[in-house]
Amino acid sequence: MFQYHEMHNYTGMTMPSACDSLLDDIEDMVTSHDPTPHERQFARRNIVPRPRRHQLQPAGEELQTDSVIPGTQKIWVRTWGCSHNSSDGEYMAGQLAASGYKITENPSDADLWLLNSCTVKNPAEDHFRNSIKKAQEQNKKVVVAGCVPQAQPRTEYLKDLSIIGVQQIDRVVEVVDEAIKGHSVRLLGQKKEKGKRLGGARLDLPKIRKNPLIEIISINTGCLNACTYCKTKHARGDLASYPIEELVERARQSFQEGVCEIWLTSEDTGAYGRDIGTDLPSLLWELVKEIPEGAMLRLGMTNPPYILEHLEEMVRILQHPRVYAFLHVPVQSASDSVLMDMKREYCCADFRRVTDFLQERVPGITIATDIICGFPGETDEDFEQTMELVRQYRFPSLFINQFYPRPGTPAAKMEQVPAHMKKQRTKELSALFHSYKPYDHKIGERQRVLVTEDSFDSQYYVAHNKFYEQVLVPKKPELKGKMVEVDIYEAGKHYMKGRPVEDAQVFTPSIAQPLQKGQVSGLPQELKASHQNGACASVASSVLVGRSWRFDGDGLKLLSLGLALAAVIVALVIEKLH
Repeated sequence: MFQYHEMHNYTGMTMPSACDSLLDDIEDMVTSHDPTPHERQFARRNIVPRPRRHQLQPAGEELQTDSVIPGTQKIWVRTWGCSHNSSDGEYMAGQLAASGYKITENPSDADLWLLNSCTVKNPAEDHFRNSIKKAQEQNKKVVVAGCVPQAQPRTEYLKDLSIIGVQQIDRVVEVVDEAIKGHSVRLLGQKKEKGKRLGGARLDLPKIRKNPLIEIISINTGCLNACTYCKTKHARGDLASYPIEELVERARQSFQEGVCEIWLTSEDTGAYGRDIGTDLPSLLWELVKEIPEGAMLRLGMTNPPYILEHLEEMVRILQHPRVYAFLHVPVQSASDSVLMDMKREYCCADFRRVTDFLQERVPGITIATDIICGFPGETDEDFEQTMELVRQYRFPSLFINQFYPRPGTPAAKMEQVPAHMKKQRTKELSALFHSYKPYDHKIGERQRVLVTEDSFDSQYYVAHNKFYEQVLVPKKPELKGKMVEVDIYEAGKHYMKGRPVEDAQVFTPSIAQPLQKGQVSGLPQELKASHQNGACASVASSVLVGRSWRFDGDGLKLLSLGLALAAVIVALVIEKLH
């Protein structure tokens, strides 16, 4: 029987009775005594079930079981949203695979759907809600994660579903285990140590990279802003940064697994370290020391207020040959009155200063930005200022968003711009963006590019040059994961096409052979071998793995349990024979 205790992070759900299968929200307190992820996985793989006493069955009848044994099912993981969310999804898939579950890319083949949501815009949440409905129609088990359930766990369509909080992804195996058995579990607490909020789950967890060549590292979670339109703040909370040494170690491990490109991500990378007495440049200089020649580092999104303080230092970092000359700096609007209503904590002149400074000192740099069309109170004059900003800078990468009022945000209570005007402004800005071609002048150039991905149509490989501009190259396996020289012969709106230079050196930046697609990162060698030879090893083989890994008191206990189980099985067989 479960015993319930009210916790101080209680989400306000109706308290279940002791006979219900709903577990309480749990707040994690991380201490030095907590088991490491490796220890937790090992312990789980070596759980020995206690045999029940059964009366002997009449001859010809099979022994009946009344429970489902988790750990052998197929799981489909679907993620929406930002690269931070993508990293969380990779970590959850890796832990499940390391625990015996099979990760499948076929949703109809899965026993359980793990849906990792995004709360930025209404359409993203609509897709998430529709996927839950579809899973239920197909009688699939469902576990939900990400920003939507974290921000609003009492939403009606999430009722009775198991939830993994954004800081609880290291508990995904426990939640899925219970969901497989038909229980509803909600883990929504915050990670804390000595009363201080942590950046999130540990960085050394197993993961399955969607692309074995690219490692996504979340350097912090949450932010320092309180934008009136943002729902993500409700989920991710205030700024909490990972220590520099943990991030450097994660990068080092990634390169040892064949990664050749690292993305740094968070809700605001520019604010990194303000809560722990450091800053973004300090982190970047330490990371650059670990990047092998030919491998590359890509910076994530930073809001203007925090990058302003580090412009000189950021110029030197972005000039480094192993760092992409690329920065994502959202402006959202060129109207100061709109920015004030958004509570963005900067004016348009600040954004222009950042852009002008970087473009002058890092020639060719790519500045990507975001714009919201139709924010409450936006006038025609406000919108025209935004159009003029785009005409002036001709951003090669521009994310255009029609404003959607998110429930529970201050902007949702403001007087809204009529829907037809929001659509019209979005259409006008999109037409302006598509009216210029940023890469035509680069036809004929010779560039060095790093090849890391497949194109959407699977006809090319995708590479990026120093400015993180997309270059399509022939789909030749020997180019994948390599730094190559190409001649640009064609340009489109979002890409260029490059022809490899004959007899040019093909440079391999990886210091190790990349993992295979679907292979689990971050496991001890013994567990990697066990996982590759079959996710569900026998109890005896698991005990042997434990013995070779750490033959201490725990190993002896597991060995004893294995022998005891073997004795019980032999006794049952003998009894049945008699």
